[in-house]
This record gives sequence, structure tokens and C-alpha cells, in this order.
Amino acid sequence: MIAIFTAGGLAILVSGFGTPILLRWLTRNRIGQHIREDGPATHAQKAGTPTMGGIAMVLSIAGAYLLAHIGTSEPLSSSGLLVVGTIVASGGIGFMDDWLKVRRQRSLGLNKRAKITLQLAVALGFAFIALDVIHVKTVLSFTRYNVPGVHMASWVWVIWVVFILVASSNAVNLTDGLDGLAAGSAAFAATGFALIGYWEYRHFGIYMVRPALDLGLAAIALGGSCLGFLWWNAAPARIFMGDTGSLAIGSGLAAFSILLNVQLLLPIIGGLFVIETISVAAQVVSFRCFHKRIFRMAPLHHHFELLGWPETTVIVRFWMIAALCTALGLGILYADFLGVRSLG
Repeated sequence: MIAIFTAGGLAILVSGFGTPILLRWLTRNRIGQHIREDGPATHAQKAGTPTMGGIAMVLSIAGAYLLAHIGTSEPLSSSGLLVVGTIVASGGIGFMDDWLKVRRQRSLGLNKRAKITLQLAVALGFAFIALDVIHVKTVLSFTRYNVPGVHMASWVWVIWVVFILVASSNAVNLTDGLDGLAAGSAAFAATGFALIGYWEYRHFGIYMVRPALDLGLAAIALGGSCLGFLWWNAAPARIFMGDTGSLAIGSGLAAFSILLNVQLLLPIIGGLFVIETISVAAQVVSFRCFHKRIFRMAPLHHHFELLGWPETTVIVRFWMIAALCTALGLGILYADFLGVRSLG
């Protein structure tokens, strides 16, 4: 428990104090955000705001995770290192995308084929290491490894895991469109996974996840990093996380759900990210099939902006939705636990 508190505190401090250092360097080198031309008119004033703040987030996650093990009895685990490695690798893809946007002086970075290829490579690497090194259970899981406990062939499980990782990364990326929206929402989800990790550690006989506490430690490091960054990213944002941060966060949340055996709980805990993604998919399908738009603009947060909601109103209300989704996910996990206890 001391290691978890240590990781969370260190992540907040490293991210909170590291971000302004990065901010000054980005400002000095004129590395700023380029705003999409078809975005809300009110966003034009944000052009030039330093981006790639996700660098500080990724470094704080990795640093806090490793430092929290110093002087504590909690050993490093292969699962924890795999999650942190996946976060760093996904952040690297985002960094390449952000850097190309800056160099080209436009809001287009990696082309879609290159970006998805790199994401698939990271996801496949995660899946094979999880299989061959960690020896995870290849089951479809909801609240624990044996609910519903559908066993999958290794190749089917790999495809399933790759889908989860790529979808989650892009879902957080789509949500990162307003000041502090993705960082605040991700802080709720990451904290939820930290609590799940600690709960599974305390009740190992039910969940059978040996490195659960270390995964909880890594999750709270991610959540703390989001909070520290949010100090500078809250409206009006002085720095944006960019794809460096959003892709790293999304892959991290997916990795926690897979290794903690709560894969189907991820769309509930990360419900806001799912809603944002569905809004984009629905808009594209509607326009291509019926030549009509469902929303004034997708993702959904832009729709409410164009309805006249102030940006801060949209952000806070979406944070509330994110908090409710996380609470619902934890409630479902606990309800299942009570059912198991009653049967015992």
C-alpha cells in the first residue's frame, strides 16, 4: 500500500514540476499546436499553444513506477514492466505524429497507414510477451478471469488483445480535443484500475492475478501523471498533451484491463471514451450513407460547443460522466465479489 501511495505522489510531483520545464523548452523552440481548419472557430486562438506535453506524462509514469519500488518491499513484476513499456512505446508513436505536425506546420502528422501499422506492432508485441513471458490466461473476462471465462485459442486471443489496445489508444486520442478533457477523464479511469489492482491483490484467491498490486501501482502512476499534467492543461490550457500523451494513456488503460482480467469492464470504466468514439463512427456512417450529419461536429464534445455550451461547461460535465462510468465499473466488480462471497 505504501508503494501505491508513493507511486501516485511521485507521479503528481514529477508531472506537475516537469511539465513547466518542458513547457519553457517547447515555447523557446516554438513547438506549438496546429488547429484543424474545420474545427470550432473559438479554437483558432489556441493555435501555437505548446504541444507534446505527453513527454512529461510518459516520463513521470515510468519514473514514478520505478522509483516507488525503491525502499519498498514490492518487487518489480513482468506485468508492470510490460504495461509501462507499452505506454512508453505508444507514447513514442504519438511523439512521431506530433513532431511531423510541427515540422510540416499543419495538423496532419503520420499518415493513417503508418500510424495504424505502428500501433499494431506495439499491440502485437504486448500480446506475444503477455503470452510467452507472463503466461496470461487466454480467456474472455469481465469482472474476473472466470466470468464469463470463455477460453480462446491463442491466435484468437491475440487478435482480441490487439483490437482492445488499438481501439483504446484511438478512443482517448479522439477525446483529447478540449483543455483538460482527456487528462481529467483518464485520471478517473486510471484510479479505477489502481483500486481494482489493490482489490485483486487483497483477494487473490478469487481473482488469481499474482502481480495485481504492482499493476495497481503502475495504474496510480498513470493517474497521478494525469493529475500533475492537468495543473497546466486545465482551461485555459498552457500546454497540450498531443498524441504523445493520448496514445500512451489509451494503451495503458487497455493493458491494465487485459492483465487484470477485466477486459469487458474497460468499455464501462472508460465509458466516456467509448461515447466519443461512437459519436465519430456514427457521424461518418450517417454522412457516407445518407449524406446527413447526426451531430453538428464530431467528436461529441465539439457538438455541444457548437450548441453554445462554454468550453469549461462541456469539460466539467464530461468529467462527471467519466467519474460516473468509473464508479459504475467499480460497483459492478464489487457486486460480483459479494455474489462470490455469498456462494462461499
